Order: sequence, then C-alpha cells, then structure tokens
Amino acid sequence: MAKTAQLILDGKTYELPIVEGTENEVGIDIGELLEKTGAITLDLGYKNTGATKSAITFLDGDKGILRYRGYSIEDLAAKSSFLEVAYLLIFGDLPKKDQLSTFTNDIKTHTLVHEDIKKILDGFPSTSHPMGVLASLFCAQTAFYPEALDPNRSGEGVYLSIVRSLAKMPTFAAWAYKNAVGHPVNYPDNSLDYCSRFLKMLYALPAEQFEVDPVVADALDKLLILHADHEQNCSTSTVRIVGSSKASIYSSISAGINALWGPLHGGANQEVILMLEQIKKDGGDTEKWINKAKDKNSGFRLMGFGHRVYKNFDPRAKIIKKAADDVLKKLGVNDPVLEIAIKLEEVALRDPYFIERKLYPNVDFYSGIIYRALGIPVDMFTVMFAIGRLPGWIAQWKEMRENKEPIGRPRQIYVGQKLRPYVEMSKR
Repeated sequence: MAKTAQLILDGKTYELPIVEGTENEVGIDIGELLEKTGAITLDLGYKNTGATKSAITFLDGDKGILRYRGYSIEDLAAKSSFLEVAYLLIFGDLPKKDQLSTFTNDIKTHTLVHEDIKKILDGFPSTSHPMGVLASLFCAQTAFYPEALDPNRSGEGVYLSIVRSLAKMPTFAAWAYKNAVGHPVNYPDNSLDYCSRFLKMLYALPAEQFEVDPVVADALDKLLILHADHEQNCSTSTVRIVGSSKASIYSSISAGINALWGPLHGGANQEVILMLEQIKKDGGDTEKWINKAKDKNSGFRLMGFGHRVYKNFDPRAKIIKKAADDVLKKLGVNDPVLEIAIKLEEVALRDPYFIERKLYPNVDFYSGIIYRALGIPVDMFTVMFAIGRLPGWIAQWKEMRENKEPIGRPRQIYVGQKLRPYVEMSKR
C-alpha cells in the first residue's frame, strides 16, 4: 500500500502521496495541492522544498556524506581525474578508457575561442570583476553558436555544446584574469592536461618558458572535483530554472555563474582570506581573535569553519587539507596571512569549544589557503569555483531537459494593498 501524508485544512482531510528516494529520503508530493485545496505551501528560500527528483548527487549533511552518481567523494578524489568526474556527472557512469580518451580529445579540439571574443573582452575595463567578465563571455557563445538556441536540439548537438562549455570555460576564466591585471591573453596549450593548461594560461607571459608544477596541478584537480556538484544549491537551482524555459545551455550556465557570484554563495573562501588579512592587520594575535569567536556578543565569527549543510564534518575538507599541506610544503611560501591560517587550524582541531560545536575547517578554508599560496587574487576565487562547478551545472541542465521537466514557476503569498480606487493627479 502506497504511503501517504494527511493534511487537515478547514476541517477537511486530504491525502498527499509520499515519495521516497533511493537513500530513504522522504518527500511529500504537493503537486496537486492547489488544485485540490486552493492553498499553496510557503517556504522562504525553498529550504524544505524539493524542486526536482535527481539521480546526480546525494548529500547527507548530518552524516558527512557526499556522493556523485553513487560514488563516494573520497574515492573519486583519490582515484579519478577532474575530467573523469565530469564525464561521470554528465553521462551517469565512469568512462571506459576509450570513452575518456575521446572525451578528452574532443575537449582539446574546442579550447580555442573565436577571435571576435577578444573584441568583447577588450570592451571591459581592467576594473571589471572577473566573474562579470566570465558570465558575459560564456553567455556570448549563443551569438557564435546560434544553433544552441534551438530548444529541440539533442544528441550530437547537445554533446557539442557540452564539450564546448568544458573546453572554453578555462580559457574565458584565464582571459578574465588577464584583463584584470592588464596582461595580454594566452592561448591554450593542448599538449597539457586540463588543469595544467589552465594554469599556464593564467600565469605565463607571452614567449615565456613556463613549467606547471605537478603538485599544484594535482591540488587544483582535486579542488575542482570537490566543487563539481553539490545538489540543489542556489546556482544549480538557478541553472535548472533558467533551463526549464528551454534557454540554451550557455544562457543557463551564465545565469548560474551570476548566482555563484553572490557573497552568500560562492564567496566563502574569499571571506576566509579577508578575515585572515583583518587578523594580520590587527597584529596577528590569533588567540585574541579565537576568544572573540567564542564570545557571542563580539559579532565576530571565524570564516571557513563549520558548514550550513554538513553538521558534523565536511568530507571534502579532509581531502583538500592534504593538498593544501602539499602545496605549502612544495612552494615554501613565506606569507604571514597563511601562517595565521595554520595557527587557526591548529586551534580549531584541538580546542574543545570548536570540537563540541563541530566547527572544523571546511573546504572553503583550505581552498582559500591554496589559492592564496598560488598567488591567485581574491576576486578570482569565485571564478575558480565556477570552473569546478561547471560539470554539475551541465549535468543538472541535461537531466532537467531529458526528464522534460515543466517550466519553473514558484507561487507567492500576496501581502500588498487590497484593491483601492485610483486618485487623479490633481487630487493627490
């Protein structure tokens, strides 16, 4: 017998179907609630509302679990490359050797961008935020590939758009950085792997011999894997709801980039560095700021500690901590800000106050440290996040299309004025 929930409204009882996920998640299906009762639910921020059924990512914040297509994030970060994980998220299974080779080569074929894109880039002043430049350049692909606007496009056409998105995103990101620092842009070196290619575009000067450190490339690869998808967060839900109107993949993902840009979403690792710089400016007394964090009346909280979803620990943080340690050791960076970060980490991992409250360093804390050590400016942190999140956005957009989901159309409870008579200008 199918499970149901009961809703009593004005003395009348309504039966609502129960939907169960493969990991025993329970949802109450209210799809016909308005039709049956004339009422809607109110859930500000959609904190308790499931907007879709998805087979891509499973997340259990209470238990510290993150899985892509059924594979643990721990196994994927240890054994797979970013492009393997991208393939898994988008197409549902880990690629076989020949599939990965084809996928990788297809991406390499499309890393170059149309030269007219540079004319768009040249229109941005160097003061432009790299995220704004990235979103604009990514969306501009609809002008260069107008066939992507066909709402019925499928098969090879969709695959080509997916490959172009993955191939050109690092190029756009590196160019956005070069624009910010006033340097000439670099073109992709397809003799390199995905992360090394991006790092060379980011750092190399024209005609300069540039060798990418494999430790740095490996750390970036892991960071991208850890950020590749995270269920129905703000930017992912934005991609799906924009895509539900049958907007192109480029328009939908550009909307996701803009959603990620907001400081409440993608700016967490940037906030970590700003906090560390604040502590340094104050003299670098970490004990003083630890005590301020423990004082509820101080108004100060440690950025990069704890997580709104993971109530016990962030499984991604354990993975990236080693990568951060490796990068700092290999580069031998002498930076007072990073020394403060290490001291804060040591306290948080042994102080009973933080242990009891599960305030462990999260992935944003360690990613901020890595980006700082690599000399990446804080305005670029969210751009790095966007590169990692791209496969998840693509997978979610693709799944939404294949499931033929209806256009997103949230409801509201109106709390404005009732009908009132119009007053002529002369009588106001």
